[in-house]
Amino acid sequence: QVQLVESGGGLVQAGGSLRLSCAASGRTFSSYNMGWFRQAPGKERDVVAAIDWTGGRLYYTDSVKGRFTISRDSAKNTVYLQMNSLKPEAPSVYYCAARSRFGTNWSVNADDYPYWGHGTQVTVSS
Repeated sequence: QVQLVESGGGLVQAGGSLRLSCAASGRTFSSYNMGWFRQAPGKERDVVAAIDWTGGRLYYTDSVKGRFTISRDSAKNTVYLQMNSLKPEAPSVYYCAARSRFGTNWSVNADDYPYWGHGTQVTVSS
């Protein structure tokens, strides 16, 4: 099992940047594919970006391509989401999630991720 703690959210003006971090507990961080998801009030939790356990396979939802970068640091048991050129949006909670690489296929579906952090809120003002 892995425990996840997100940080780095906040209020930022449109056009600005934020870097979210997700610290994972345990010594098996490399066993997990990781994802960042976001949820606005009254909406479903959708994938923003995902990275496999090697760091070599990446996924971005279309709306963030070219602006967001997901990465992981195995030495620090941390996954990051660098968000640049932020666009105005309703306050959303960004969640970090983990899915074991063993016995599973690559997925960017929130329902396939069993481990979640508590989230960090991001608000982009216009």
